[in-house]
Amino acid sequence: MATVKDLRERIRSLKNTQQITKAMKQVAAAKIRRAEMAQKQARPYAATLSEMLHDLIAAVGSVDHPFLKPGTQEAPSGVVVMTADKGLAGAFNSNVTRAAEIYVRGASSVTYYAVGNKARNFVRRLGVGEFAAWPLSAQPKIQVARELAAKVTEDFTSGKIRDIVLVSSRMVSMMQQRPETRALVPITAGDLGGGDAEDAGAGPRGAVEFSPSPEFVLSQLLPKYLEFTLFSAMLETDASFFAAQLLAMNNATENAGKLIDELTIKMNNARQAAITKELLEVVSGAEALSV
Repeated sequence: MATVKDLRERIRSLKNTQQITKAMKQVAAAKIRRAEMAQKQARPYAATLSEMLHDLIAAVGSVDHPFLKPGTQEAPSGVVVMTADKGLAGAFNSNVTRAAEIYVRGASSVTYYAVGNKARNFVRRLGVGEFAAWPLSAQPKIQVARELAAKVTEDFTSGKIRDIVLVSSRMVSMMQQRPETRALVPITAGDLGGGDAEDAGAGPRGAVEFSPSPEFVLSQLLPKYLEFTLFSAMLETDASFFAAQLLAMNNATENAGKLIDELTIKMNNARQAAITKELLEVVSGAEALSV
């Protein structure tokens, strides 16, 4: 049975841990507001870009751009695994890496691109050799997105990979973050959204003229689409991570409080038992002297 001193030390240790988890919870709550704000500010641009590309692909006859053509079938699949740089967020990072593992099972060969330290560690454990990696917390994120987009574009156009697939986290709500696997390249009109159902609900739109030609505008926008899609996924991963960390630290703080209450009861019982034992010894000694 644990002594009063042992229980007191465990309670002190749990209180210190509770202070840390409470501080991390407050930090995550502050950071998620900024991450959500950045994500919401990027949504109108992403929606407009997707709508414009959808209209352009539907309007032009043919465009000589690699993103609209199938890749080399003999080449491996290019998989971008995007996680956070840190842990202490429950199963957030492991859910993303598990989704990547599930996708890879159906692919004959894979070339990895890791974004985030946890994704880098995941790919390193697979023993695939050299691979490209970027930290998620690097600033500015748009520069990381440009470097990543340039790398995967170069590999795709040169025939080193046959497609570009992104495995990242999608923020459903503050309580739920879901891993998502998306095919980014080759691009089709269906991948961009804005189908007939949406057009029917949106009503008629004015005619738009593209200069010097729709084909030229489309060829310029396609690389920007890939770049901004990766940038938007980085912002969403950031927001999802802080939401998961907020929930994990809140649960840890509450669990620490429950353990402290349980150990406090045990400590009080042990202390009461020690006092009772001392009283019995004193009474027994007094009775022995009086005999």
